[in-house]
Order: sequence, then C-alpha cells, then structure tokens
Amino acid sequence: MMKTPYVPHLFGEAAQAKLKSRLGWLTAGVASSIAWPQEDVWVLYDSHEYVLRGTKGGEDKRPPCISTPCARGEMDAAMTRVYLFASVLGWFKGGHVDVTGRIWGSGPVLYGSRDTFTTTLDGSKYFNCNYMPIIEDDQVRKALAFLREGRRLRYVHEPYSFLSFFKVVESQFSSKDRVVWIQANLDQLDGEAGKRVAELRAQGVDVGKHLFDSGRCAVAHASLGGAIVDPDIPADRRRIADDLDVMAGLASRYLKVEAGVPDDMELYENRDRTVPWHALLPAGTLEALQVGGTVSDVAALGKLQDNRVSVRLWPHDAPDCMRNMRLAAEGYAPGVVTFLIVNERETVFLRFALDMANGRVHTMLEDGGVTDQFGEVTEADIEHYTRYFHSAVGNGLVELCIDGFDPVPCEIVIPVNIIPQAPEKMVALALEQFRKIKAGAAAGSEQQQPAE
Repeated sequence: MMKTPYVPHLFGEAAQAKLKSRLGWLTAGVASSIAWPQEDVWVLYDSHEYVLRGTKGGEDKRPPCISTPCARGEMDAAMTRVYLFASVLGWFKGGHVDVTGRIWGSGPVLYGSRDTFTTTLDGSKYFNCNYMPIIEDDQVRKALAFLREGRRLRYVHEPYSFLSFFKVVESQFSSKDRVVWIQANLDQLDGEAGKRVAELRAQGVDVGKHLFDSGRCAVAHASLGGAIVDPDIPADRRRIADDLDVMAGLASRYLKVEAGVPDDMELYENRDRTVPWHALLPAGTLEALQVGGTVSDVAALGKLQDNRVSVRLWPHDAPDCMRNMRLAAEGYAPGVVTFLIVNERETVFLRFALDMANGRVHTMLEDGGVTDQFGEVTEADIEHYTRYFHSAVGNGLVELCIDGFDPVPCEIVIPVNIIPQAPEKMVALALEQFRKIKAGAAAGSEQQQPAE
C-alpha cells in the first residue's frame, strides 16, 4: 500500500510567517489546470515545506508559483523535489501542475508569466491537498513526470502530448511486456477512449500496433519514407487527436491500477479514516470491530476510553470550549461505537459514531448541544458550538484531534430536510438570543430580591 500521510496546511498569516522564518528560497513558476488558491498556502509534504503562492485576484492578480526552502548551492536538488511535488499534486487533484521556470532568492520572491492560464479557486474556499501519496519508487516518479508533461501538452501540442502519454507505459516495461500490457488493458478503457478503441477495431485495426506505429513512432521519428505525423497535414493531426484519449487512458490506468497511485477522489471513497486511532485500541477489539463485531465493555476500548480529544473545524484550531474534551463510550452496535464528548466545564457536549467496520466517523449533530445545568455557559460556548453546528451542516470538515496522533476527519454532512444557513449569521442570532435570556434572567432575579 502506498503511504498517504496527513499533510499539515497553514493559511494566511501563518503561511506568511513561514515565508519570513528563513533565508534561501527557490520559487518555481507553474502552469496549472487545477484550481489554484488565491492566498498563500504552506504544506508539509514528505518532510519538505512547499508554499503555493496565491494568485490574489482583481488588479493584484499574480502568476501561480511554488516556493520551497533552498540553499544557494542546492537548486538542482530542490528543483527535483518541486518537479515531483508538482507531478503528484496535479495527479492527485485530477489535472496537471507543470513547472515553467525558476528563480532563487534569499527571500521568497514571486516568479511566473502573467499569461499562464490557471484556474483560480474561489476565494472563500480552502485549498486542500491532504493525504497526497508519497512516491518512493523511482520508476513511478518517472511515469508521473511523463503524465505531467502529457496533460500539460494536451491542449498545446497534441502529437507531443501523445508521445508523453506513451512514455508513461513505455518507461515501465520491456518492449514485449509493454505490448502484452497494452493489449490486456485496452478492453478496460471506457468513455471516449473506449469508443475510439471500438471504432478502430470495427475498421479491422490492431489497436496496440496502431498506437505504436501510427502514434509513438510517427511522432518521434521523421525518417525518409517512413510514417510520420506531418505538421502540415490536417488528417495526420486529426488521427493523433482521435487516438489521444486512448493513450491518455492507458497512461492513467497504469498509474492508478499497476502503480497503485491514488488520486483525491479514490482516497475519499476508500481511505480508512479511523487509522490514526487504531493504535489506541487493543488488537482484539480492533479486529472484532473491523469485521462488524460488537464490544460492550469500556475496558475493551483500551486507551481510547476517557482519552482527551479536541474538536475543530479544519483548518482552524479548536476553540477553548472544544479543547481537551473527555471521550466516553456510551453505545455499541456491530462494528460501531458511539461516543459522548464533553468539555471540562460540562457546558458543551457532542456525539460521534466511530464506524470501524467501514472506516468512517460521523458527527451526530442532532445529539449535541450546550447545557447550562451548572450556570456556567458563556458567550464563547454559544458562539463556537453554533459555528460548529452550522459549519458542519454546510459541509465543513470536522476533525477529532488526540495529542500525538494525526487528526481523524469526520464524514461531510449531507443535510436532509435542512436548509443550510450562513454560520456567522446563525452565530450572531444565537448570541443575541443568549444575551436576551441572560438579561431577562438577571432582571427577574432583581425583582425577586426581598425589600430591605
């Protein structure tokens, strides 16, 4: 299994602080088809720091680029890291991020061309590349590099794009094994690629041989009397354009199926979110829950029971009233344990379902709230619980954090029979109502005071 570790992110002033914290930065300009952040984003990927420099917006629009710490004499090594980071980032987000140039400076200067086309992320949304896979196999690195080139060139130069996609597969096999692999995987293609394969076969074409002779060789060579892709012949260009979907599909299939490099969507569907907490459970309990068994004794939960957890809305820190909350099991079902989480003052309580059988954690929004049984509820309790509730309803990402372990993300809430409201609007309304209740209670208390 390829490693897909938690990737810390910092935004805004925190990202700026990282940029100002050291001297020596290499900045690489990029062309990107993925949505690029408007503000700077710092990430720690595979033990190295990268800052995606925001494009801003309006008249202050800037070219997209990536900065990474680099001593003056280590630029080539830093560029190799940036190329790999760009390859993985583009693959992970379903597009491409390709390097256009570089510059070194004692400070993190900007670099890039203003006419580079890049899609910009909505300024209200956070850029997220969490759980990007770590590439440790050099052959896979090369395949990703060729894919990066192929995707970048697809709408710039179709013949060279075809050649780069072919290299993804060609770089991984001997000639004989490549032919066998392509023939075995042509039937697995769908969409436009599958339609083109069927079309060629209907014409009696050996598709694998066609891709090599009329595609790879015709693009790479211009031998006298041999098959070439003539830049001046529209039919040659159309042939390559028609076959491009097939070669792109084979390249992507190799990386996903053979090399096992997951993208963002695949990890969203298949990743076990509960992994960080596995070490807190006794081996027998973990095994039982994962196969849908039931435990009914809190002692079976080991270090997870009565642990301390902070609840936060990613990427923000947990507020004080949701920090170091006590985690206590209160319900059991096949493969599932439900937990009550209460803060130290016992004013805020939340509930979550830990579904070990399916590798998911669910917020139980309707079963949480604020209680004033001890008369200690504060405006901060009301504010942060209200923001938590309405942000979660509005598809905000909730994370459960235990010191010493990676955060555990909760599933995104899909509202049913609920019209999501703007969290800050609901916070203002909740605080207004709370203040009225407190004021009314105070007035009633004064009226009940006996006259002297």
